[in-house]
Amino acid sequence: MSVAETQENSSEMSELSTIEEAGSQEDQLTLVHPYLKEFFEMVGCKNNSFRMRCKLCAPKYHEIMAFKNSLSNLKKHIEKKHPTSLERYTQFTSAALKRKSSTEGSLAPPSKQTKLWETRRVSQASVDKAVIKFVVQGLHPPHIVQQQGFIDLVQYLQPNTNVITRNTVVDKVTKASIEMKRKLKAALSEIEFIATTTDCWTAHRRSFIGVTAHWFNPQTMQRSCAALACKQLKGSHTFSALAGALNDIHTEFNIREKIVRTTTDNGSNFLKAFRVYGETDENNNPEPVGEGDGEEDDGGHNDDCEEEEESIEGVEFVDAGALLDEDDYLEYQLPKHHRCACHLLNLVSTVDASKAEVNPFYKRVSRFTPVELAFLAEYAKTMSPVAKALDVLQGETSVQMGWLVPTITLLRTKLQQLKVASRFCEPLIAALLSGLEKRFGKMLADPELIAAAILVPKFKTCWTSDENILKLGLDYIRSHLDCQAENHISEGSQSSEEEDFFSSLKKTGPLEIAQQLDAYLGYPGDTVEVLKSFPAVCHLSVKINTALPASAACERLFSVAGLIFRPRRACIGSKNFENQLLLRLNEAY
Repeated sequence: MSVAETQENSSEMSELSTIEEAGSQEDQLTLVHPYLKEFFEMVGCKNNSFRMRCKLCAPKYHEIMAFKNSLSNLKKHIEKKHPTSLERYTQFTSAALKRKSSTEGSLAPPSKQTKLWETRRVSQASVDKAVIKFVVQGLHPPHIVQQQGFIDLVQYLQPNTNVITRNTVVDKVTKASIEMKRKLKAALSEIEFIATTTDCWTAHRRSFIGVTAHWFNPQTMQRSCAALACKQLKGSHTFSALAGALNDIHTEFNIREKIVRTTTDNGSNFLKAFRVYGETDENNNPEPVGEGDGEEDDGGHNDDCEEEEESIEGVEFVDAGALLDEDDYLEYQLPKHHRCACHLLNLVSTVDASKAEVNPFYKRVSRFTPVELAFLAEYAKTMSPVAKALDVLQGETSVQMGWLVPTITLLRTKLQQLKVASRFCEPLIAALLSGLEKRFGKMLADPELIAAAILVPKFKTCWTSDENILKLGLDYIRSHLDCQAENHISEGSQSSEEEDFFSSLKKTGPLEIAQQLDAYLGYPGDTVEVLKSFPAVCHLSVKINTALPASAACERLFSVAGLIFRPRRACIGSKNFENQLLLRLNEAY
């Protein structure tokens, strides 16, 4: 071998050793400071010092000298050249220091990456709990635990554990459902005012009634909700059957006396159930008993049948069976009823809007004549406020009953403004306004609903300029605040004789509580935190605003129910179905 070849080989070996040394140093740097990869790239090293290229400076090339035990130069560079990335760099540095301190505090050698077969052992109970959570949260059928692929997966992750059987899954889901209901009942027992929504749902020739509960957290004033039931209904959906099912659910959770309103759709069976068994609500249910019942009340279960009486001279014959079967409408107790605002708006935009076709010009244009583009643009502009109102009222967490009257009032105002400039859709707007008046007229004049709007800090009295409407709501609020004041005085009258003797010197009472309303109306804030400064006003606001203006929450319950009650699971037991559904929806309990 020549001298030149020897020198060339030695230079290649030295170059390779330098590269390997640099690579090992870079690996060492990565192990010590792995977070530096996002900000810097090492271009050279010597002993304990490193030459780093800043990636944030790209496309410019900027090198900084750093040391293994001191990275202050890098931090100074970030502070000076890239201040927007300093916070992220600091977070990475602090996290790295915490990990380093915890590692140095232990005598164990540095941990390697955990291998699949080196995972920590967990107890059989923990595995069973994880399997139940997988079934419930994933809406899987219980028999999935008997599939060989699932068994292999669990045993591959935890070799020395057993997979529970289908019957065990059903049993554990039942026990978990009982525990969840116990916690939910305990939570509801602390709440003063509760609202519910309910609806019926039919799938695969089986019918269910769903109920959801909604309330305000008294400390945070945030809305909370829970699913109470999704029970199977057998037989016809008569008003008495619905009333009995609702009464049983309310009694099971001990909330019958706490419910301020129940929101449903406009099904005739629901309307009659609340008209017969519910609290008097002249604004929402003005029809007398026995009128306005639809096809859903058939089936031979109508309790409004006539009584036959026969009288002979001096003798009156009475049918004992009729007396026993007679319904005095005291068997069930239902709360005040509220018709779903979204369902009513849907009727306005479909049934009532179709009446516009009575106008021949509108009918001719709406059949897509050559001016169809102009018509469709105006039609979309006309129906846009209705669609937005539907979206608003379908809310659950941020919407209260007090949103109903301002939303419909503003919708009516927008339609009236559109009517002035309308070329084609004037009949449609007239039909929509007529439908709003027909279906929401009594609600817009309901003092309680007007008061609910005033007691929402977002609205107060700015949503209408009609003084008569505002007076109805303010009078309602003042009368109920006076009742609270009287109750406060009656509770305080139970004090000792010495305190009663000097009670006339105290200035608290109705005047102080009445002043809270004026102070609330004059307060500039518009968040729910405002109510906490006025206890009496806050208490009344929670009472009348707990209810929801729409029953969309119950529709969401049925949406999840449909994922469980699939065609291939149509034979699932109603109790198992309800347990799995409620556990899925009530994760917080």
